[in-house]
Amino acid sequence: MFLLLACPVVQAGKLAIVIDDFGYRPATENQVLAMPVNVSIAVLPDAPYAREMALKAHRQGRETLIHLPMAPLSKQSLERNTLTPAMSRDQVADIIQQATQKVPYAVGLNNHMGSAMTSSLSGMQHVMQALSHYSYYFLDSVTIGNSQAVPAAAGSGVRVLKRQVFLDDTANEADIRHQFNRAVALARRNGFAIAIGHPHPATVRVLQQMLPSLPGDIILVRPSMLLNERPATAPAAPPVAKPSPTSPHPFRGVPYCSSRQAPPPVYADAMLFAIASSVADTWRSILRGERPPAIEKHTAGKSDTGKPDAGKADTGKPAAGKPAAGQ
Repeated sequence: MFLLLACPVVQAGKLAIVIDDFGYRPATENQVLAMPVNVSIAVLPDAPYAREMALKAHRQGRETLIHLPMAPLSKQSLERNTLTPAMSRDQVADIIQQATQKVPYAVGLNNHMGSAMTSSLSGMQHVMQALSHYSYYFLDSVTIGNSQAVPAAAGSGVRVLKRQVFLDDTANEADIRHQFNRAVALARRNGFAIAIGHPHPATVRVLQQMLPSLPGDIILVRPSMLLNERPATAPAAPPVAKPSPTSPHPFRGVPYCSSRQAPPPVYADAMLFAIASSVADTWRSILRGERPPAIEKHTAGKSDTGKPDAGKADTGKPAAGKPAAGQ
């Protein structure tokens, strides 16, 4: 009889890669479209090649997002129809509605820049209300730490994803490779990760080199495949037992030195004989008219002779400062 041992199933980490800013650089963007189909793209609605690239991606079965311009905190040139926190709900809804026509077959939307807009709760609530009519998910590019995308989506039905890694903060290939490996490590540790890059020549070269050698425990997925994912949590560490307070050592007395030789026993008849002898001697002295010896008294440093101190007359008066008996 054979015993079958069940091997633990290792859960593969899921890595989603989104390439932003599509619609301006057809040469490098076509190189991205030659990559595995699970590499997704985000298209700027008002870019000159926006519709062309969105249609190409759709024919490939590639996932497409609207890369919607949103106002940054810094002053820089803005795309047309950039969302700002001061816009009304209708203005935001109108811009998003136009973007859906310029980027056909999109299934999600993420922000281009947007540190000012995404940190505005009311502004992002307008965005989420508009997106709820299209069944889009929102991918937060996390261009600022206090993004309000998640609280703004509450009650709207819009699901929110968050970017974990920017691949190309610099154009240095070594830095981009490092960021790619970081995204892989996060996917392995947390179960999934989303990395965002741009169609720069250096980014394209790194992806062309590293995607074919993706580790076996990492699978490339579309962002929409992560909508139901939750970060893996490490098992909770057992609580650390607090040391019990040490009670003070109880006093056990001073050790005594025991005698090496046991004392001789004292018998009752010997004790009674000693008492009887003492009583008999006392009666004999009384019968002969003898008085018992006086008990000696000692004062500090002097023996009492019954006489006054030498050089002083005994006047019978109390010494100065001491009351007489009875006073």
